Amino acid sequence: MAVDMTPSNQHSHTISVLVENKFGVLSRVAGLFSGRGYNIHSLNVAPCEDPQFSRMTIDVNEGSEKLDQVIKQLSKLVNVVEVIDYRDAPTVTREAVLMRVRFGEKKQEILELCNIFGARILDATRELLTIEIYGGPFRIERFLNLMQDYDVTMLTRSGKIAVVKPKEA
Repeated sequence: MAVDMTPSNQHSHTISVLVENKFGVLSRVAGLFSGRGYNIHSLNVAPCEDPQFSRMTIDVNEGSEKLDQVIKQLSKLVNVVEVIDYRDAPTVTREAVLMRVRFGEKKQEILELCNIFGARILDATRELLTIEIYGGPFRIERFLNLMQDYDVTMLTRSGKIAVVKPKEA
């Protein structure tokens, strides 16, 4: 089974949406995108520092004009508390990847790549390694690009999470 790990050539934009932690909010937000024909590249949702709210980190591949329109429309949705556009803000972003790789005769090569990139082996059988890597977009894409040379049988990504860097006092 071939797994396409090729990164998108389009530049992605990240939006953070603070929402009330209520039934149907995710559906309404996703519906706003799909109803206008915009594709969500990744979506991560989880409760935040206050359990009454969840933070949605949405990564989209759209131009600035469409993104401005989406941000305005998101701000008008019921249960949306705050929308943050990360386009011009210095941010810290991370993503987690889990993958299974059939290693055959190349186990040592794969282990060396994992060591170089700080990836961890979470499980191993006689034929498969389960690998975890966590990091910024460049590191993740570089690792996945190199792993294309091996028999990746399964891959799952968490989607991007992000926070704005604090200003120096």
